[in-house]
Amino acid sequence: MNPIRVLSIIGTRPEAVKMAPVLLCLSRNAGIESRVCATAQHRQMLDQILNRFGLAPDIDLDAMRPGQSLGQLAATLFSGLEAVLQDPRPDWILAQGDTSTVLVAALSSYYHRIRFGHVEAGLRTGDKWNPFPEEAHRRMAGLVADLHFAPTEGARQNLLHEHIPESRILVTGSTEIDTLRLVAGQPASAEETEWLNRCGLLEEGRLLVLATVHRREHFGLPLESICRSLRCLAEAYRSRIRLVFPMHLNPHVQEPARRFLGGTENILLLPPLDYLSMIHLMKRAALLLSDSGGLQEAACALGVPMLVLREITERPEGVLAGKARLVGTDPARILSEACRLLDDPEARAAMTAAAHPYGDGHAAERIVAALLEESARLHEPFHPARRDLPA
Repeated sequence: MNPIRVLSIIGTRPEAVKMAPVLLCLSRNAGIESRVCATAQHRQMLDQILNRFGLAPDIDLDAMRPGQSLGQLAATLFSGLEAVLQDPRPDWILAQGDTSTVLVAALSSYYHRIRFGHVEAGLRTGDKWNPFPEEAHRRMAGLVADLHFAPTEGARQNLLHEHIPESRILVTGSTEIDTLRLVAGQPASAEETEWLNRCGLLEEGRLLVLATVHRREHFGLPLESICRSLRCLAEAYRSRIRLVFPMHLNPHVQEPARRFLGGTENILLLPPLDYLSMIHLMKRAALLLSDSGGLQEAACALGVPMLVLREITERPEGVLAGKARLVGTDPARILSEACRLLDDPEARAAMTAAAHPYGDGHAAERIVAALLEESARLHEPFHPARRDLPA
């Protein structure tokens, strides 16, 4: 059998983090002809991750423009992918998660009658507005996917409840844990160690509190509320903590972060960090406050107590394991929970034992094996007139 042609489409830093082990696994398999298309929905932050893993896209759409709306971005992506899917025509398209890149990749594969594999399938909050627009994106991608690579049994159950055939779903674990397994043991470089020292992050006796915010539904008043709570926390524990806030490049994050947090003595505002630097910070952190989905998985595996700055999460496994707590965006609630963990070593210790509800770090191998098995079963490329895959 000829090698199967797999086109992986990635656009954002989280997608690059979670697809890196899949791309490496694809590239090492002689039965697969692997190509990578970068939409560059995040330009600088995407390149940062790809460079870390020695990956380079075969195709770069460079789609992001300043001030671009979601509709304008989708139109650019649809137009850019049109030619990419023609020559050579892939047998499979892979995309991960729930961004605009994933939605357009899924619908484009459907329009071109190309099989689509959805990595990190089945995550749901049940509220189409939370997170926005990710919840709707992943549901729509799930409607047209031919293979659903679910990270957990809970995600599998979500798909079954949506009447996805059981034979189309494979519980793989999360590829975030694969990536973590690849990098967690790597020591900090001399440059990173110098940087950590220069920022006062290795001082004895001072607790590191790490915070990140980036979700679109938090832009405006919710993000301002979060920033107020972080400033109050830093001021209340001026001599005990160092609060580090790597800022997303989006101006909707940068402006309020600088306005509310800039100039506070024990708050350090940083540019976006590459993945390994972020992991080194997390390993040293006494507490993480974030609205990130991927960091919920990494924090759980690393044993870092996390306050999730959201009212609901599509990753309930960490909360159920007692390693994360939902606190929303109300400043009083955030402060109360953060103070409890900083003041009560026993409460913090109860959240620090590592747990692994998101997989064993071998998800990429299972995904690639499933692609090969399914392609061998079908024997030949998908033809528009055939009905060899479920509707």
